[in-house]
Amino acid sequence: MAFTSTKIKITGVIEVKTGLHIGGDASFSAIGAIDSPVVRDPLTRGPIIPGSTLKGKLRALLAREFGVQPASGVAGFEKEPPEIARLFGSSKKRSDASGEGVQQSRLMFKDAFLENRDELPQVFEAKFENAIDRLTAVANPRQIERVVRGAKFDLEIIYNVEDPEQIGEDFKNLQTAFDLLRNDYLGGGGTRGSGRVDLVGLETCIVTGDKAIDVPELR
Repeated sequence: MAFTSTKIKITGVIEVKTGLHIGGDASFSAIGAIDSPVVRDPLTRGPIIPGSTLKGKLRALLAREFGVQPASGVAGFEKEPPEIARLFGSSKKRSDASGEGVQQSRLMFKDAFLENRDELPQVFEAKFENAIDRLTAVANPRQIERVVRGAKFDLEIIYNVEDPEQIGEDFKNLQTAFDLLRNDYLGGGGTRGSGRVDLVGLETCIVTGDKAIDVPELR
């Protein structure tokens, strides 16, 4: 029996350890202004971490851990093992012998909003970088906007229970993805020091459905 109406909520905090850059609209940039701004909430103009960004990063890290490394973009993700496809979904028919078709994601990610704005002396910073042409040695300076370290974003993920017997394995894989993210980066400029984050205060609880289901803890 599948408990499709049972949902487990995962909450916590995404804590920024080094300046975070998740790019927004850079269609216009005045002279001397920021060349690459961060994505913002259109209502508050505060920074956000889109749920799609977090989902995509966790998926990519877990896929690499499973030995799946697409050559470009999302091409090759149809070869992901079912443990990943059922967590993050699949919009393409698998090309392997299983022949499995489109699969809905068991995880639903909410956009993460800044929750400690009043505690920060400032929310944004400009990081100056130089792109050097290796042939001509000509410098191309630019300003990258980042959210300052110490910023905290609210984390909320819903896990839809489809097979109670797979909850333990699913949460084990999600924990692996969280651990990988802590030792990787989120957003752009990660190899240049940006985007180090930590996930703190993780809690899990059943919000709808079968309350008797044993919910694993995350750390």
